[in-house]
Amino acid sequence: MAGSGLASRLYRGEAGLDVVGRRKLWFTVAGVLVLLALASFLIRGFNPGIEFAGGNVLRVPASVGTLEEVESRTDTILAEQGDEARVVTAQQVGGGGTGEEFYELKTTQLGPEQDTAARTALAQSFGINVDQISGDRVSKAWGDQVTSRALLGLVIFLAVVSIYLVLRFEWQMAVAAIASLLMNLVLTAGIYSAVGLEVTPSTVIGFLTILGFALYDVVVVFDKVQENTRGITANNNQTYGEAANLALNQSLMRSFNTSVVALLPVGSILFIGAFLLGAGTLKDLGLVLFVGMAVAFLTSILLATPLLVMMKNRDPRIQAHRKRIAARRSAIARGETPGRPAARAATGETEAEPVDAEPAALAGAAPKVGARPAAKRSSGARGGRPAGGSGNRPGGAKRR
Repeated sequence: MAGSGLASRLYRGEAGLDVVGRRKLWFTVAGVLVLLALASFLIRGFNPGIEFAGGNVLRVPASVGTLEEVESRTDTILAEQGDEARVVTAQQVGGGGTGEEFYELKTTQLGPEQDTAARTALAQSFGINVDQISGDRVSKAWGDQVTSRALLGLVIFLAVVSIYLVLRFEWQMAVAAIASLLMNLVLTAGIYSAVGLEVTPSTVIGFLTILGFALYDVVVVFDKVQENTRGITANNNQTYGEAANLALNQSLMRSFNTSVVALLPVGSILFIGAFLLGAGTLKDLGLVLFVGMAVAFLTSILLATPLLVMMKNRDPRIQAHRKRIAARRSAIARGETPGRPAARAATGETEAEPVDAEPAALAGAAPKVGARPAAKRSSGARGGRPAGGSGNRPGGAKRR
């Protein structure tokens, strides 16, 4: 039947997804995940790329063999140069119709003598000239500079976002949104640390990119929350948490569709970069975007709005509103009329006259439709004659 789909039922609030009501569960899950992420930071740490840790880059022509063979031989040769020397990553780059394909091997930090000896040994092993194997030395100072600039950009971004959210919504929404963004960063970084994914400058750029996507998800939900909760204290049928949960249900399908549409091209970039082209930059950027966007959808739904409701429930006006609604529902459950003294006693109200008495009195005093206005009479008038009208004519004249 038309209009009975999941999206329609979500928008009408008929799906029955009580996300806000189970906020203690989501907060517990979020707390456990944060503890696991922090434990991974302390125990495993991160796997920094050579841009952050420093290292060397060796480029070997792809014509010498397969990528696995070149990586294996290079590892064996580097092991002879030192115990800590090894290949960090290896990938095939180049091509594109030019025919200049080669393997790019990123290694740990090598000294000048170790680099020369490794290139000479590789050339002899593959039967090519030493000049055909090029190399570069990467200092970790560049990675430190990228990190400091990224942190500065993150602080500026959070400050600007906070100001915008306070002006556009309210300070509770700003706090909930920033908490959701930070949770998104912590969980994404925790996944990178636990799995051992390499952190490169492309990863840092991806981290900054997912902040904007996560903020978009939160703003979409909060805009609907603000619409549903406007003037909520004048509504005796719905609490702030219930209105916010309805807004969450109404915007859930929109957030889900937006996330899916955004993840499809990112997944394509990740697949093409990792499996088809072997491009490290595309793989690193696509991976952090895919993980971050997926986590952003979950945090915007399961964390931001429940956290907002928890803070709003501490507002005295919202607390009084919740008590009124609870008392009204209790009175209805007992078969009493809302607004009677028994219902008001539960909320602490002490008016002498029932709430419903004033409208009833006004309704009884109102004239009926089509009735003529009552004529005003003087205090001494009788029989419809003017006051003082004893039958005598004016001026004392007698009747003839």
